[in-house]
Amino acid sequence: MLLDPNIAPAEAWNSWSERPAEMVFLPLGVRITPVLYSSKMRQATLIRPPEEIRFGRHDLRGEHISFETFHGGTRLAFAYEKGDPFTFSGGWERVEGGEWGLRYWVVLAISAAGHEVQFDAASGSAIVEVGGRFVALASSEAPVLVTTHDDAEALAADMQANGYFDKSSRGTRGATLGLRFNLEMMPRQRFAAAVADNRDLAIATARQALEAPPAPGVALQEGRNAGALDAVRDVLGWNTVFDASRRRTYTAASRIWGLGDAVWFNDQCFAALMGSVLDAPFGRANLAVALSNATPQGNMACLVNPRDAWVDRSQAPHGAFTVWSMYLRSRDRSLLEAAFPPLARNQLWWRANRDPEGRGLVSCGTSDVGDAMYKGTAFGARNETGMDNSSTHDEAVYDPVTRTLSTFDVGLNSALALDAQMLARMARELGRHDEATRFEGLAAVTRTRIHDELWDAERGLFANRQRDGGFVRSVSPTSFFPLLCGAADEEQLRRLLLHLADPDMFATPFGLPNATRNDPAYRDDTYWRGRIWPNVNFLVWQGLRRYGLDAPADALAEASFALFLGPWSARRLCGENYGAETGEIDDKPGNDPFYTWGAMLPLMAVAQVMDVSPWNGWEVTNDGAPARLGPLASPAGAVTVAVAEGALTLSGPEGALFTTDLKGRLTHIIVERGLLSVTLPARIAAGAWLRLGEGPSARFLTARCDGQEVPTHVDEGCRVIDLTGLPPGTRLDCHVEPRA
Repeated sequence: MLLDPNIAPAEAWNSWSERPAEMVFLPLGVRITPVLYSSKMRQATLIRPPEEIRFGRHDLRGEHISFETFHGGTRLAFAYEKGDPFTFSGGWERVEGGEWGLRYWVVLAISAAGHEVQFDAASGSAIVEVGGRFVALASSEAPVLVTTHDDAEALAADMQANGYFDKSSRGTRGATLGLRFNLEMMPRQRFAAAVADNRDLAIATARQALEAPPAPGVALQEGRNAGALDAVRDVLGWNTVFDASRRRTYTAASRIWGLGDAVWFNDQCFAALMGSVLDAPFGRANLAVALSNATPQGNMACLVNPRDAWVDRSQAPHGAFTVWSMYLRSRDRSLLEAAFPPLARNQLWWRANRDPEGRGLVSCGTSDVGDAMYKGTAFGARNETGMDNSSTHDEAVYDPVTRTLSTFDVGLNSALALDAQMLARMARELGRHDEATRFEGLAAVTRTRIHDELWDAERGLFANRQRDGGFVRSVSPTSFFPLLCGAADEEQLRRLLLHLADPDMFATPFGLPNATRNDPAYRDDTYWRGRIWPNVNFLVWQGLRRYGLDAPADALAEASFALFLGPWSARRLCGENYGAETGEIDDKPGNDPFYTWGAMLPLMAVAQVMDVSPWNGWEVTNDGAPARLGPLASPAGAVTVAVAEGALTLSGPEGALFTTDLKGRLTHIIVERGLLSVTLPARIAAGAWLRLGEGPSARFLTARCDGQEVPTHVDEGCRVIDLTGLPPGTRLDCHVEPRA
């Protein structure tokens, strides 16, 4: 009987379990688990993260996986590759030896719950039948010993108890077979597993896969911000696991946190946003998981896991921003149709349940529903910002009558206003004009309240405020969140930017600390008190971009990527948060070292080459430096961006769309039936040009700028537009014959 027959074949083999080195074929529940044994330590391990593994490449669906293991002073390099959806090959190679190879063992454990595994000596393969299908595991060199055990843990316990020089568990049939190899005889080894509907065919396919040469890896981002998109892919790939309790795959906040299939609403939204940059269906699957946190009351539950559900509280509403951004990249209308109703209910829930005085501003709270941990407490209410121990909450008092904190939170209200704006855009796109008008009105009210009531004129920044009037002392980067929703006027913006550059406030080499450097909380350097958070850097960066502040936005993106690269380059770690003074992740205990939203730091570096956003639409940037990015998702499908000899080329599935020597940002790109259109950058150098690719050139009709026809000529079969004299910042429309 198939355990999970609805798993897509392309996703079936992957590192789904809590053991990162283990490959699982989900439809059948077959597991192939590496176990390492060091005689020097007299210890076996199933490879525990993060101490015993250095995460390498991990494609979203496990097409390519690599990692290194560290146990007993021995370092091994592993690599897996899927030749097709039903077959994967793998191997290891000793990189560094910590003891005589005869005494260091690599064991491949194969199991399928409730099914017997057999070893066929003639073919040197282990085979298990599940639901009429066969899975065979073969190796390039035969195992030294085959042993039987109840499970992989029992195998490890047997080796720890009896060492490697023991044959008492030898066998060829059992719940789990251990194919044992040592590094003296097999310092490098290849193995492969294959699924087929015939025993002999499974064995033959696995054997054939052993002979296939590994495919060369191709970087997703080279030159400018090299490795940024690769890092986003690898973090998402490693943290994508199987939620056994709900029988679904999803990208966890962290595969090593140990919270048991926990879904935090905003973490899941950010995973969806990042995933959609690489692969629209992957992003959408994660969005569906986020939206599954919807409650009958209307809110998105803050946290849901098999042991608890925080339905009494929510998290700052970043869902509509996520969905609108995903839609702009995919142009999949069904995404809006599925997401709009629950997100609209969530927006209205906030206003009905967290504004007890009807002021048009909300406070954090915890409703009288459910029986979640921390329900009805100040700490539970703080969870709604996600910034649980932030010093911005130190002066907030929980009111058991209104079930809210006594303060208006500037970050929360800015998110609420942005959410309403994005919902209005979604509603307009769906033709729900009355709802669009309603959400536009709600956004405007909240923006005005933020502008008028949460601006501390004395300090020149936005801050949390008691409902009875006084501003709280501590501030955080949420002081910049009003930029996200457009609440700041020019004078407020001017004064805000002074704090951004002030070393006594927020200026550090790595981005924005979650307490100002002159705040005593900064010295605590504990979680939300003084450390740098990737999601916060990302949201402030988005606000700067909304206001067209390219220089400070680029500076923040560059500082964020530099922060990320330190632990990533040295140890392939991706932090939940980082020390503002050290740039390290694990300089303080309790910080997760491989957290999904840490990839929002390199995501900003990806966007410096190409992005799709609510502010500039689809944009590409040419700073003249060599670069190659992609493939990544766009409104025109999978595209690549390359900069060579100062010229930028944007290519789609059928070849080059255009090449140009323009420097700066080309925004609001449109590639659709009969039209290729861009908004030109703020500066156009004399002699600048744009050359259409061969496909668009062959169907070219006319080029227009502000409605006026622009002269063109043909060079080597491609249509070239001379941009000299065109007004900067205007649209260039190239009309072509639609494809038949």
